[in-house]
Amino acid sequence: MEQLLPGLFGYYLVQVGDLGSLTDSLKLSPIRRHLLVDAVAAGASPVLRILAEPPRLPLATDAIDAVLLPHTLDFSADPHQVLREAERVLIPEGRVIILGFNPWSLWGGWRIVRRFKSKVGIPWCGQFLTLRRVQDWLGLLGFDLEVTRYLMFSPPLKGPGLMGRLDFMETAGRRWWPMFGGVYLIQAVKRVSTLRPIEPRWKKARSKILGAGAIEPTARNSNGDGFC
Repeated sequence: MEQLLPGLFGYYLVQVGDLGSLTDSLKLSPIRRHLLVDAVAAGASPVLRILAEPPRLPLATDAIDAVLLPHTLDFSADPHQVLREAERVLIPEGRVIILGFNPWSLWGGWRIVRRFKSKVGIPWCGQFLTLRRVQDWLGLLGFDLEVTRYLMFSPPLKGPGLMGRLDFMETAGRRWWPMFGGVYLIQAVKRVSTLRPIEPRWKKARSKILGAGAIEPTARNSNGDGFC
């Protein structure tokens, strides 16, 4: 996110969902007006916070330059509608950045194991939508993909010491099994097709600029080429 945010420009940047708040990273974007839309009330926030449901954004159509969805789709009852709302509020050529959990990864496997337990917390209670599914939804809504990346190749362990010893898996994963990262990132741009009206084929009539009885000039030479 810190690599992509400096490339976002415009007037308004909106983060939808507060899971993994990016308020510190948002400062890297040249866009200075930041909004956070979430359904849960919280304490003081360094950015303007709007209390609303992600599938029903209280924002004007074609008004936002960039929308961030940090795992918002994973924890929404209607993720497709969330994407439709993002498309609606974005201006033409606006960007959407999506973070999602990859079900085909060590994280996805750990989620299956955790779901056998009686209590499953975040992030294991999420939907873990596949990258291909999200890409198909974006295509149907008229987005073009710009960036796709996989992250987090290490298993989801809590111990910082053990995680540090597994750092080699990040380098190896990016090189040898990039599609099995625990998290994927997508950046897409909203394309709007411009309809070109079909112009009527008017019958052009030559203007009568000569006076009555005048002889009009002709264009003829011996080679058949016209001249005036």
